[in-house]
Amino acid sequence: MSALTCFKAYDIRGELGKELNEDIAYRIGRAYGEFLTPKTIVVGGDVRLTSEALKLALAEGLMDAGTDVLDIGMSGTEEIYFATFHLGIDGGIEVTASHNPMNYNGMKLVKENARPISGDTGLRDVQRLAEENNFSPVNAAKRGSYKQISVLDAYIDHLMGYIDLNNFRSNMKLVINSGNGAAGHVIDEIEKRFKSAGAPVEFIKVHHQPDGNFPNGIPNPLLPECRKDTADAVKAHSADMGIAFDGDFDRCFLFDEHAEFIEGYYIVGLLAEAFLHKEPGAKIIHDPRLTWNTVDIVEKAGGIPVMSKTGHAFIKERMRQEDAVYGGEMSAHHYFRDFAYCDSGMIPWLLTAELLAVKGLTLAELVGERMKAYPCSGEINSKVSDTDKVISELISLYKDSGILDETDGISFDFEYWRFNIRNSNTEPLVRLNVESKGDKALMVRETERLLSFLRREGQ
Repeated sequence: MSALTCFKAYDIRGELGKELNEDIAYRIGRAYGEFLTPKTIVVGGDVRLTSEALKLALAEGLMDAGTDVLDIGMSGTEEIYFATFHLGIDGGIEVTASHNPMNYNGMKLVKENARPISGDTGLRDVQRLAEENNFSPVNAAKRGSYKQISVLDAYIDHLMGYIDLNNFRSNMKLVINSGNGAAGHVIDEIEKRFKSAGAPVEFIKVHHQPDGNFPNGIPNPLLPECRKDTADAVKAHSADMGIAFDGDFDRCFLFDEHAEFIEGYYIVGLLAEAFLHKEPGAKIIHDPRLTWNTVDIVEKAGGIPVMSKTGHAFIKERMRQEDAVYGGEMSAHHYFRDFAYCDSGMIPWLLTAELLAVKGLTLAELVGERMKAYPCSGEINSKVSDTDKVISELISLYKDSGILDETDGISFDFEYWRFNIRNSNTEPLVRLNVESKGDKALMVRETERLLSFLRREGQ
């Protein structure tokens, strides 16, 4: 039995060839089908050159396990989430490597109601069966069927339900960079809805055509070098907002009218406030890395902030427990109760554009005050030789002067500043986030102090 190293904590990702190929994709399909015994599941794939072949091999495995397969074709991850809950079927699999390098691919798996399948909810069982590769002979009489379908119109209907197009009365220009990923076809359909409603919104499309060769680089706007084309287009067109997606568009990244990249942290507060206007008193889930801005906004808007461990499986589970209307992570993952508690990269920019239209403010004005009130470092990675030793030493250093929280890594709150530091699941790294109450110099100073400590430990 050979170990399959493509199985990670939350999903499947691996280097093409040895770690992930069509044979392994087939075995994953068989394993999913035999472990979960679904009647029907939906599959889709992103624009990568290998996604179609891997998806069809996966489908063969599922059908050989007796599962009927519905194929929605080239799609983003959230289209699989939508199809799973909209059609009321037993699960879904998206073939995607999101923002990983060209020589990678992977899969994201869900079960009924688009509930995530991760390490502690079945992924390890699927892995074990795929590794054993000891499946019963295929029963031709019970083999599943294959059918190509589209849920695009219903999906666009759902997205447009989050906003009121009558609110868009003034001219607005939006730069939208699909990064040659899977987002383009969805943007085209949304644009048609704006036009048919007579909303005066101009869509300026950058790297719009899907292209698995990624001629303009892998779409990952979290990397500063991947932001230039969006920023340049915002400046060239004097746009009101820039929007950039990663490859499977489950995350969107926003730029203000000055082409400045907006940290995902401040968008969480913005969307929380938007939902609390529509549903006063609702619960909002947030992660522990940066918290003060979100908590302040939610409490002032009459909502209830609830902190959850970082990671989509934890956030989704907590949202279900709390019946929260919205959850947001600073990494630009945004989760919505009416979207089966799943993350979407389309809903956030639609809601933000509506906020600009309703409030008559620019994006810089909407987030500028919040950025001044709670300046943050953004996430900074540091290589260290022993992550557990670093964490325990920091606890010893700060335990007498701050309030410790261990929801995810460690957070220390002091009177005017706080920090969170957590281990990477995959590398010998720690990830640091620092914020302060209205004192940027203090935030910078404490960030440098912590980084100098971490650099010593990384020797």
